[in-house]
Amino acid sequence: MSDVLSFSGIGVTRGAQKLLDDVSWEVEEGERWVVVGPNGAGKSTLLNVAAGRMHPSTGVAGILGEVLGAVDVFELRPRIGLATAALAERIPAGEKVSDVVVTASYGMVGRWREKYDSFDHERARELLDDLGAAHLAERRFGTLSEGERKRVLIARALMTDPELMLLDEPAAGLDLGAREDLVQRLTALAEDVDAPALVLVTHHVEEIPPGYTHVALLRDGGLVAAGPIAETLTSAPPRGALKRQSLHRQNAPLPRTLLCILSFGSWLEPRYI
Repeated sequence: MSDVLSFSGIGVTRGAQKLLDDVSWEVEEGERWVVVGPNGAGKSTLLNVAAGRMHPSTGVAGILGEVLGAVDVFELRPRIGLATAALAERIPAGEKVSDVVVTASYGMVGRWREKYDSFDHERARELLDDLGAAHLAERRFGTLSEGERKRVLIARALMTDPELMLLDEPAAGLDLGAREDLVQRLTALAEDVDAPALVLVTHHVEEIPPGYTHVALLRDGGLVAAGPIAETLTSAPPRGALKRQSLHRQNAPLPRTLLCILSFGSWLEPRYI
């Protein structure tokens, strides 16, 4: 079993709809993965299974050496850093930013009566500083811009020194400047040898930060391709996709964004920057 994630033939069904279908995928320690696919491809479902927040209907989901369904998820979840839009919606608008980060120590959303020591508060301040958000510590979460919220959520996800970190479309809704700033910070995180294994979900390949090593391509709940970025984003397209070879000119490689459009249809918008 993989050190981090080992999915074997997992499927997720809700009613008559298959959200994931026979997905086998492994993530090893030290790898930085990007999961790419259109709306409805199953990206967020895959991430929820990886976070231990959704059980597969079929197959086996191994997470950090444990098997989902045979482990106490309340002991497993603190080992996983998670930053999603759904989590942001659960955070009280009046919560102080420093508390948004520090409450991750107990896996809570919203400060209550729990006690934190000086180490917890210092770590929260350091993480906010690392992400360029130290000046936000005393602000209320509901007053932050979208870009500021994303940085605070990433700081929160790192609070417990996780073994696996999951980021669901961290650049969604950001303007160009905020997106570029976030991509630079995610690059620094990816290049940190002490950082946990990373899985980042996105719609757009230009949002893949440098330093990410692997890519998984999802479509209609299935895993179309997975592997090192340099090989997977330049490999032959799957059956039924447009053939890119005829579009080469003097064997020059196609740009990443265009290549993925050709291989998987029109769902990836070419936004060259």
